[in-house]
Amino acid sequence: MSRRYPPALRRRALDLLSEGQSVKEVAVALEIGRQTVYRWRRTYFPHPADRRTRSHAMEIGAARARIAELENQLVIHRRFTELLSDVVPPKDGSRSSR
Repeated sequence: MSRRYPPALRRRALDLLSEGQSVKEVAVALEIGRQTVYRWRRTYFPHPADRRTRSHAMEIGAARARIAELENQLVIHRRFTELLSDVVPPKDGSRSSR
């Protein structure tokens, strides 16, 4: 059966953890279960490897968005070139300039 703790207690536990106290010390000091403190720590202080993974995923997402933008610009450029070549004939290299 799960027990609901007041937000102020969770905040105090997280403050103690950020000050460098161990999970066991925080659990004993606040008279709460260690598993609860571990869960709060995992939720509010993610592991550095998780942050790196999220950061990496964000970089990949930004790169994919940029690639999509460039592909759209390329399509527009190609279409513009097709339309322009219908109106203005391409210069022929064999003609001499005046």
